[in-house]
Amino acid sequence: MTKRTVLISGAGVGGPTAAYWLARHGFQVTVVERAGTPRSSGNPVDVRGPAVRVAERIGVLSRLREAATGTTGLTFVDAAGRRVGRMDMRAFQQPDEVEVPRGDLAAILYEASRDHAEFLFDDSVVTLDRDGRGVEVTFERAGPRRFDVVIGADGLHSLTRRLTFGTGDGLMRHMGLYVATLPFPGRSGPDRDILMHNVPGKAVAVSSTPSGAFFLYRSPAEPGFDHRDVEQHKRLLTRAYADVSWRVPELLERVRAADDLYFDSVSRVSLPRWWNGRVVLLGDAASCVSLFGDGSTMAMAGAFTLAEKLAASPDDPQAAFRRYEATHRRLVEPRQRAVGQASALMVPATRGGILARNLATRLWPAVAAAARLKRSLRAG
Repeated sequence: MTKRTVLISGAGVGGPTAAYWLARHGFQVTVVERAGTPRSSGNPVDVRGPAVRVAERIGVLSRLREAATGTTGLTFVDAAGRRVGRMDMRAFQQPDEVEVPRGDLAAILYEASRDHAEFLFDDSVVTLDRDGRGVEVTFERAGPRRFDVVIGADGLHSLTRRLTFGTGDGLMRHMGLYVATLPFPGRSGPDRDILMHNVPGKAVAVSSTPSGAFFLYRSPAEPGFDHRDVEQHKRLLTRAYADVSWRVPELLERVRAADDLYFDSVSRVSLPRWWNGRVVLLGDAASCVSLFGDGSTMAMAGAFTLAEKLAASPDDPQAAFRRYEATHRRLVEPRQRAVGQASALMVPATRGGILARNLATRLWPAVAAAARLKRSLRAG
């Protein structure tokens, strides 16, 4: 019997996870990735809840623990570096959940899947010609091919989404924030807290591990913004933080010299349906917005669900897509709705908001204790 063929666009987190499980279910899988190698940059991300079970079943959970950042908390500091508040990040984390640098997570998932699927790096989809039986695909470099199913796991600025759904208003909406991450050697010292400094509408953080520095600031959509223009990104970030002190002048010098800066709009992707014909979207391509590292968890969980549904209905991919979307939306939508709360915590818009947030952290030990008690009662 001829194997069903699947093309996955994107070799980040969701793409390799889907490739692994689809291959295990007997599909012939090809993954195409614009970059020349698996992406090595990006802020730390969480592997939580359903993603932990996916990682465990793939057999990579021990490797993720080895790569874990070990972050213990988030300490808020003033311009002089004095502590003004703290959040214990472990209080709401299950014992088997881990935070890892995004590049490490992507590399580990790629290594787990590369022997089960064909990977085409330094290439990209150009056209998708759908019909009732499959999809004719042309590439920038490889010759044209036909696939039974195409999966777009190519992120916020998904080409698969544009080719399938167009670029109409409302598909992707700027949420009033820009985010950047920068490789940074980390801090010396025994603690594993992230240090964060805030001024109204802006946050900057430095990790205690080599995972890097993090910027998040409020801004309306920049005219002519190009998510691939690194020099534009450096100008925007330097302009936004020119009046911020603490360690920012040093970090901006690194920004100017960086060749691995990540910078993008925080945007929400909203689609009435995640699939069209035999093309389906996964991860940020379908449903972006996460300020607390949940995007990778959702991508891994979604990839596993999608593979299971396709395996159950290999001759009716649309039915599989409907079941995948119905199941996975229940996980994704609450996180999309929480972006306002997350941004208020991470980057208060006013000095009063910063003060209120810092004062609220004094209650954090009691909140953390309640969370630990709740987990122990559930375990019992």
